[in-house]
Amino acid sequence: MENIKACIVGATGYAGVELLRLISGHPDIKLAMATDRKNAGAEVSDIYPGLKGVCDIVLTLPDPDEIAATSDVAFLAVPHTASLALTPALIARGVTVIDLSADYRIEDASVYEAWYGTPHTSVDVLADAVYGLPELNRAALVSLAVRHAEGKAVLVAAPGCYPTATALAAIPALKAGFAISDLVISDAISGVSGAGRTPSARTHYCHANENLEAYGVAKHRHTPEIEQTLSQAAGHAMNVIFTPHLAPLARGLLATVYIEVSDGVTAESAYEAYASFYADEPLVAMLPLGEMPQTASVAGTARAQVGIALDSRHRRMLIASAAIDNLGKGSASQALQCANLVLGLDETAGLSFPAPVL
Repeated sequence: MENIKACIVGATGYAGVELLRLISGHPDIKLAMATDRKNAGAEVSDIYPGLKGVCDIVLTLPDPDEIAATSDVAFLAVPHTASLALTPALIARGVTVIDLSADYRIEDASVYEAWYGTPHTSVDVLADAVYGLPELNRAALVSLAVRHAEGKAVLVAAPGCYPTATALAAIPALKAGFAISDLVISDAISGVSGAGRTPSARTHYCHANENLEAYGVAKHRHTPEIEQTLSQAAGHAMNVIFTPHLAPLARGLLATVYIEVSDGVTAESAYEAYASFYADEPLVAMLPLGEMPQTASVAGTARAQVGIALDSRHRRMLIASAAIDNLGKGSASQALQCANLVLGLDETAGLSFPAPVL
C-alpha cells in the first residue's frame, strides 16, 4: 500500500507533537507537512530534541493550498475556534480533516456558541462531522471510510480528554439501561499537560507541584460534550455534574463516575455488562471485578482501562472509573485511531505498544 500523506497543524503543541511521534512510527501514514505559526522555518527536533534523528521535518505556516498539495489528511491540533476558519478551507480542497479542537464536537451550534463564547461560522460543515469516539461511533466512522475511498473529504471531531474518560466509564451502564435517573456525576483528575503547552499561573511548576485543585467547577466547557455523548448512549437526555481537577502529573487522566442504578443490578451483572461491551475493543481493557484502574498503567499509551464497583448501602450507586493518557486516548492516539478507521487501515495501526513497566 502506498503511504498516506498527512499534515499536522499545530505540531509543536503537546497534542500535536504526540501525534507527530505516533505518525513517525506508523506503517501506513507518512508525515508530509507539519505547521506552526510561531516556529515556521525551524526543524521540529530543534524544539523537541528527543526527536533528533526520528523526525527533523521543517515547520511551515498552515497554508490551506500547501496542505492540499502535500497531504491526504490533516490533523488539526489547534486551539478552540482556530479550526473554524481552516477546516472548511481544507474540506473544500478535498483534504480529510481530523480535528482535535472542540469546534465540531457539539452538534448544536447554539450550545457551542453559549459555552465557547464565539459564533459558529461553519454550521454547514458541522452538520457533516462525525464524533470520533470509536467505542460509541465506530459504524459512523467506518461509513466515512467509504466516502473517503470515493475521493470525498470527510471530517472527524476527535473528543476531548475528560469526555472520553467519562464516556468510557459510563457508556456500558447507560447502554444496558441500568440508570434510574437522568443524572451522572463525574469527578475527573488530569495531568498538567492537558492544559496545553502555553503556561499559565495554574500550570506554573511552583503552583501545580505538590498541589491538587478543582477548577472550572459547574462551568467547564466539556460539560455539554459529555452530556451529548451520554445522552446518545442512554437513548434519552442525560445531565451531568462534572468536576475536573488538576494533579501534579505530566500526563494521565482518571475519571470516576457515579450512576444510580435499579434494584436488580448487582455487582456481577454490572461487571458482565461492562465486560461484554468491551470484549472486542482493541484499546480498552476491562479490569477484574474489585480492581480499579490507575493512570500509571496507561500513561504514554493509546490504551484505556476501566473498573467498576457497586455501593449498595444507600442509593445503589454504580461507581465506574476509567484511566487514560490525556495526550493519548484523550487526544492524539484517539485521533489517529479515528484516522485509521476513516482511511481504511487497521484500527490499531501504530497504536499497539504497551505502557512502560517502570
